[in-house]
Amino acid sequence: MSAQKDRWVSSLVFLLFCASSIPKCGSASLQQEPNPQHYFSGLEAGKTSLAFFTPSVSPGAQPFWEQIESSAEALQDYGVSVVKVNCPKEDVSRYCGKENALRKAFLFRGNRLIREFLTDALFDVNSIVANVLFALLFNEVKYVETLADLENIENLLKGKSNMVFAYVPATGTAEHRAVMEAAFVYGTIHQFVLTTEAALLKATSHDDPDVSSAWLSFCHCQWATEPAQPCRRTALAQPLTLLNIHRHLKLMGAPLVTEVAEDPEKISTVHLQLGLPLVFILSQKETYEADRRTAEFVAWQLLGKAGVALLSRDLVELNVLHRSNVALKTPDEGMPIQYLVLEDTDEVITLVEDKNKVKQIQEDEQEEEEEDEDEKENNNQDIQDDQVVEAVSRDKKRELPLEQILVLTEENFHSSLSEAARTVVLFYASWEAVSLAVLRSYSEVAAHLKGAPGVLLSRVNCWDWPGLCSQENVTQFPTIRIYKEGQQSVTYGGMWETEELSSFILLSQVSCPLKLATMDEAEGYLRGEFPSELSSHHHTSLLGVFSSATSEAREAFEEAGNILSGHVRMGMYFEDDALALSRKYSVSPPALLLARSGGRSVEGIALSKHSVQDMVQTIRHELLDIFPEITVPNLPQYLQLGKPFLILFSAGDISQVESREMLKLAKGRPQQAFVACWLNLEKTPVGYGILRTYFSTTPPLPVLLWVNFHAGGQVFKFPSEQSITEMNILSWLERLQAGLEIPSSTLSEEDWKPPLPAYDFLQMMEPSVPELSPHPGDSPAQQPPKSPGGDPASREEPSQPSAAEEGGSPGRGLRGTAPRLAARDKQGRRHSEL
Repeated sequence: MSAQKDRWVSSLVFLLFCASSIPKCGSASLQQEPNPQHYFSGLEAGKTSLAFFTPSVSPGAQPFWEQIESSAEALQDYGVSVVKVNCPKEDVSRYCGKENALRKAFLFRGNRLIREFLTDALFDVNSIVANVLFALLFNEVKYVETLADLENIENLLKGKSNMVFAYVPATGTAEHRAVMEAAFVYGTIHQFVLTTEAALLKATSHDDPDVSSAWLSFCHCQWATEPAQPCRRTALAQPLTLLNIHRHLKLMGAPLVTEVAEDPEKISTVHLQLGLPLVFILSQKETYEADRRTAEFVAWQLLGKAGVALLSRDLVELNVLHRSNVALKTPDEGMPIQYLVLEDTDEVITLVEDKNKVKQIQEDEQEEEEEDEDEKENNNQDIQDDQVVEAVSRDKKRELPLEQILVLTEENFHSSLSEAARTVVLFYASWEAVSLAVLRSYSEVAAHLKGAPGVLLSRVNCWDWPGLCSQENVTQFPTIRIYKEGQQSVTYGGMWETEELSSFILLSQVSCPLKLATMDEAEGYLRGEFPSELSSHHHTSLLGVFSSATSEAREAFEEAGNILSGHVRMGMYFEDDALALSRKYSVSPPALLLARSGGRSVEGIALSKHSVQDMVQTIRHELLDIFPEITVPNLPQYLQLGKPFLILFSAGDISQVESREMLKLAKGRPQQAFVACWLNLEKTPVGYGILRTYFSTTPPLPVLLWVNFHAGGQVFKFPSEQSITEMNILSWLERLQAGLEIPSSTLSEEDWKPPLPAYDFLQMMEPSVPELSPHPGDSPAQQPPKSPGGDPASREEPSQPSAAEEGGSPGRGLRGTAPRLAARDKQGRRHSEL
């Protein structure tokens, strides 16, 4: 009887889905009634109708009636007719009065009024169907607001029936409609519970759920036979649609473990029919009870991902190894069953999940190929806007902690600027997606800098105060400026991430360069203890040491500090004992002292060139890490060097041996011809897309590559059979120089520029800082390898900017590559992820 009922439910859902998906010919639409008396006289007992009482309709209401007509067809499937009742001018009864006519809709069952709806809540087909079914299923769908209410319902259901718990951010949405339509069919089988309370969703989740998205979980309360035993929950992993809910409930209704006694090739379960794999636990009479418990444990872990069956070897003759204990049957036609020998249940679970991941990777690659074909016809500006809007829309229900940020208006703007030593102002537009995204980062900065003395964070909504923003010459949103009394405001031009913005604000608190008066202050500065405002800031400290005879270099250093203010921690010492300080670190004035790791390592650097631009270039160059970890924020400054990358891709932190060998390689070549670096794919997952672009699939990790973005665009892969040591790498680089290695792929010379000047974000960053180039006249310790392809990998003089660099975007070189596999002569794809 249960199977027959399940088949009936499945058929009804399928018919409902088809009915809602296929255009109808000749189906009933909006009914018309000449007056209220005629409508009420025709009502039949047990029949449900949704009535709109309206006087003469204005042309402006036409879109509303189009939605009503569309909903009439959808509601007909649920036995609800939609009626438009004309109200004569002289009729001032309850339903035709001014307070109700066309402002409310009325749901009747027979001649009994069930529910009134404000027409503002019935704004489209989804909202109409969802709200009407919600009213009709009042007893079948329980609405809860608190965790206590939900637990009370669970306790009543334990040992009796199961529960479907759904969260929707708001009623009247497509997800709300899907839940109601599912409840219409399954409401007699499972108890449906609905909430719109984000706090309740968080209280029932082990992690931090996205409250801007709808969620649905199947609660297995029927299995909980003891009052203290909780109901297991299985979440719907797909988007909340009627078809996905039906699929999920079908899977939850299937037997937890199916016992089979025939050839697995002939077995077909609901899981295989719905495109999921089936795992067989091979059993025998002697171990049946243990195997049954194992199968049940695995089934709970894979619920919704795969089916589990218990296959008895005693009843079925299998032509497989006797020690095989697991078999996997996939839904793909023609694929043979895999018989395996696995050690534990974790391997069984991993087997299924890895299969899903491989399938997902294949689907992603196919989608990427299709998207790349269409992308040429799309506008990149629209794509970016859609991505930002989508991200903001997804998080719109998350309340931002803006209590630490002062709201500025035309009345309090100028008075507030004098309240703190420095006032940071975010100018934004509340309707603009990028502004709202930056406001989120800004709120994190406010929390990070809470209690910092002398800093006031504030914001101006230019949508509310356009005159103020015009007066401050704000020409684009968002814009961040730092105001200090008596000085010109400074506009922030860096990246919008929390860490970099916080660092800029902190560094802007002190003078750049900071003039130090005593030897103790200078030593404390190198240890990171002075000034006190930056004692918790872990940036590298840079101290310029000058004697009275080096005034030209000192003036250039001061001007360089003005240019780099907010980006670099710079100090300056030019007292009488400056010579003693510099000699302590084996240099003579003018010199730079570079203190890394809180002063535990101080490096002395002589300054041979004294122009402002040379000083800026030297400072920026010396602050670069010797063996950096490449991230999205720091990639542009290393691309600016114009050198090839020797980059190690790793699935996590690199080993100590690899780090030591790469560091020896980097330190052994003071002015090396390439950038030795590494990329952590866990922290920077966009690296997976880069590797797939180079090699079609992700190669075994770690993998060491030579990539020349600026000359030839060739990508070479270090032999995987060799260990990553300094000697092996140097030997390999010599083979590259001699042209004995074949490139794995070649980057396209196609130039990718921003669609509009306003989107050239890298050009906006630090516009006053000169471009960084290699030091003229530097010579490496040994002959550098040449770039494969003929051009030297490094030149003594800075090279002319490439086509990608001429757009002013030093970081676009990697983003704009479109590699092709040389061996296959296949046109590759761009790194669109980056």
